[in-house]
Amino acid sequence: MSEVDRGDWTRWPQSYRERLPVPQLSAHVSCVWLQEVAPDAEPYWFQAVPNGTVEVVCVLGGMPYVIGLQSGRTRELLTPGTVMVGVRFRPGAAAPVVRASAGDLVDLTVGYDDLWNPRAALRVGELVAAARSPQDAAAQLEAEVLRLVHAAAEPDPVVRAAVGLLTTGPVNAVHTLAAELYVSDSQLRRRFSTAVGCSPKVLQRTLRFWGFLALAQAGPRPRRSLTELAAVAGYADQAHLSREVVSITGVPPTELLAGLERTCGEHHDHTATYQPLLTDLFKRWHSSRS
Repeated sequence: MSEVDRGDWTRWPQSYRERLPVPQLSAHVSCVWLQEVAPDAEPYWFQAVPNGTVEVVCVLGGMPYVIGLQSGRTRELLTPGTVMVGVRFRPGAAAPVVRASAGDLVDLTVGYDDLWNPRAALRVGELVAAARSPQDAAAQLEAEVLRLVHAAAEPDPVVRAAVGLLTTGPVNAVHTLAAELYVSDSQLRRRFSTAVGCSPKVLQRTLRFWGFLALAQAGPRPRRSLTELAAVAGYADQAHLSREVVSITGVPPTELLAGLERTCGEHHDHTATYQPLLTDLFKRWHSSRS
């Protein structure tokens, strides 16, 4: 890779940026992301919280791999100079592409060569490593995912419809999903296990949690109180929010947000993830009050 502009690294030792995928991938992929650690920075603990989906990731200089749905917060120590790119699938869209049940990938990191073949893994790793810039590296990985999507079967249509209802429907949509989709509860759970890697209820909790993060980090300023954030995000009350955040991340909301304040800022851009969530949340909020 050519020399990277270090201008921003004078201010920020690490950065995280997202963008929307190319239009051909919009039905399958929610975002393409890039994480960088400056060469002269301290090692950085990259922390991820459950997002309800599967990702294809590659660290420049290494081989690509697939991260299955995570059931809890994870930490990874990134060394100075690390450039990591990733493609995040929409919930339920990855299983046909990676040719594996999402339920079999939960809490696992699987080598690209284990899902396809060593030659393909080497080819993708070399393309990413030879990219002209970190942004081009992300584009190379995205192009590989596009190739895989074109060769794969379509995602489960029932699960896709259910995810749409959970994302944009009322807070209690999870209780009526099976009836609205004309399937039994047990069949819906089985299909979710295969396509998403968790139950509809777990995905709903995860999406609601990410709505809370979007409100807290990208919502109106000054930030709302936890009570207000809980109400808009769809929690019964602040106590409900606190229980859910501790269950998902292992820490209470105040500690979680304080940590994000320390590590996120201008050098972290979650717009591709947060903006759709905020749009849906405010539509739901205004609808519930009208």
